[in-house]
Amino acid sequence: MLKSFLKSKVQQLEKTWNYDASYQHFLIEAAPVSAVKFAVAAGMVDRTAAPAEALAAAGIVGTLVEDCGPCTQISVDMASAGGVPAGVLRAILAGDEAAMGETAALAWRFARASLARDMAASDPLREEIVRRWGEKGLCAIALAITTARMYPTLKYALGYGKACSRVVVAGVASPVEHRPQIAA
Repeated sequence: MLKSFLKSKVQQLEKTWNYDASYQHFLIEAAPVSAVKFAVAAGMVDRTAAPAEALAAAGIVGTLVEDCGPCTQISVDMASAGGVPAGVLRAILAGDEAAMGETAALAWRFARASLARDMAASDPLREEIVRRWGEKGLCAIALAITTARMYPTLKYALGYGKACSRVVVAGVASPVEHRPQIAA
């Protein structure tokens, strides 16, 4: 019964977002209790604690570290459905800080600095995030970075990450900045 319920949820996700979640089906078959825990962990981000543009920027940076296509696409599609304008999403993907706007750019710079373990850069950005959106906003942005990496990491670890693809925003293929590198 648990497997049936989880499979129906994943099928709904696949249909809604035109996304191949074969790796999630594998997880459900092999370890259904772990699949439930994964789903719960993935929902940790409080989407009301910081602006949608900031959460999208943080999440997309996190996804790009791990993925070059389908997971990035679903992140963009979900951000778009959450109200983030196409121009902002294109700018986030391209790494164009001026075009993404101040809110997204702050979270974008913070996510990149955090993932690179660049404390000299991330500390003042963290302070600015707390000043603007409070500690709850900081937690939401930090969790957006973290949870965004979970899906592609799981997908590749289970052997389902095989192909890169174009990322499309509002029907237009969008250039993607070279994947951010993180410290070893």
